[in-house]
Formats: sequence, C-alpha cells, structure tokens
Amino acid sequence: MKEKIGKTAGNIWDILQENEEVAISQFPKMLNEKAVIVNQALGWLAREDKIIYRQEGNRTLISLTDSERRS
Repeated sequence: MKEKIGKTAGNIWDILQENEEVAISQFPKMLNEKAVIVNQALGWLAREDKIIYRQEGNRTLISLTDSERRS
C-alpha cells in the first residue's frame, strides 16, 4: 500500500508540474485511482512541504510550492 501511495504522490507531482493548479476533486479521475489513495498521497506531499492548498469557494485547489515548481 505504501508503494501505491508513493507512486500516486509522484504522479500528482508530475501533473502539478504541467498544470499551475488542479482541483482536489479532479485527481481521482485524472489518475484513475480511488479518492482514499489520492488523499493519502496528497497528505504525503503536504507533509514534505511540496504542495499548497488554496480554498476558492467550495473548491480546494492544489499547486506546487515555488521551490518544487523550480525543480
């Protein structure tokens, strides 16, 4: 399970490198993955200070931190 979450985190990071912001609700469909795995992967990235959460109305948007975007 840990490997799957780590791989999903990497896939999310790749998507965010290509897109400035992505709504959290879009990731399961984009990755063809269960929301519970996506949420754990987002937690992994957040814990490593790689992503930023931004609330816009009832949507939560995710983007890479400036330091990650420069990577």
